[in-house]
Amino acid sequence: MSVQTEMLRVGAGGQPLTRKRESLWADAGRRLLRNKAAVMGGVIVILLILAALLAPFIAPRPFADQVLVDNNKVPDWVLAVFSNMKPYAQISNDYPLGADYVGRDLLSRIIYGARISLSVAFIGPIISLLIGVAFGMVSGYFGGRVDNLMMRVVDVLYAFPTLLFIILLMAFFRSTFAKPDPGSFAYGMSQLDARLGGMLFIFMGIGLTAWEGMARLTRGQVLSVREKEYIEAARTIGAGHVRIMFRHILPNIVGPLVVAETLTIPAYISFEAFLSFIGLGVNPPTPSWGAMISDGSQVIRTYPNQAVFPALALAITMFAFNFLGDGLRDALDPRLRGTQ
Repeated sequence: MSVQTEMLRVGAGGQPLTRKRESLWADAGRRLLRNKAAVMGGVIVILLILAALLAPFIAPRPFADQVLVDNNKVPDWVLAVFSNMKPYAQISNDYPLGADYVGRDLLSRIIYGARISLSVAFIGPIISLLIGVAFGMVSGYFGGRVDNLMMRVVDVLYAFPTLLFIILLMAFFRSTFAKPDPGSFAYGMSQLDARLGGMLFIFMGIGLTAWEGMARLTRGQVLSVREKEYIEAARTIGAGHVRIMFRHILPNIVGPLVVAETLTIPAYISFEAFLSFIGLGVNPPTPSWGAMISDGSQVIRTYPNQAVFPALALAITMFAFNFLGDGLRDALDPRLRGTQ
């Protein structure tokens, strides 16, 4: 039947009243909207995206503008919250969250810093999905020696601690492309990295380490569906390997893959923040929440607002993606379909 229906109740005259059975995605959307934590996380993520896109219009000042005479100034309300600053803090209500050690507006830098965190939050999963899904699908679909060889490669890469591996990669990239000869490939890479504010090598570092888990998950999903009846039917009518993998297998496993990658987004954000904290992240004066926390940690006893506010922005962002990821996982779980 082209349209599945379900019995609801018997109406007047004994005629059954029917309705179309709710699709998987409609049912998932309904359950997602009933998850208040997931909705709150989604709203926060949307607001962060809008803030990042509209940063030049909503930020009070350019993020790199320095007013040295206003260094470390704070507004009245911040002084009321952090009362230990009263003996030495200079008051200025021109800066909603205060100014840093060189007189740059903290609020403007936090708003622009959302661009860095969200770039990592979306570029990291894209790289992971592109590499990990392709690698895992080939490994799981062909099996045998191909599967064994490809998974041993993943095991070797997976053996390295992820964060340490990223730090080593970043140190290698930064040292190799520090002073390249003009006109060389290294020079072009360093120029591109400079235009991106130091983000290119961060993307490369995260991309080279993020796909192993996705490859394993994809392989497991492919192994669970490759012998299903509809796959055998596709082989029977002469469908090629590529068509079977991308037209028949991938659409049936993409849900769990997207949900799993959504749950890893906070890890990508924390990697970027940590790299910026230790000086291997974005290039100054590009604002990053990790770099702002690092600068603020040096004066946290005297000017705690310089570390607390970017740390709050980072924490709220990670909580939002966690709530959204958990909600998507529950909404797309087929075992919960039809539940309230």
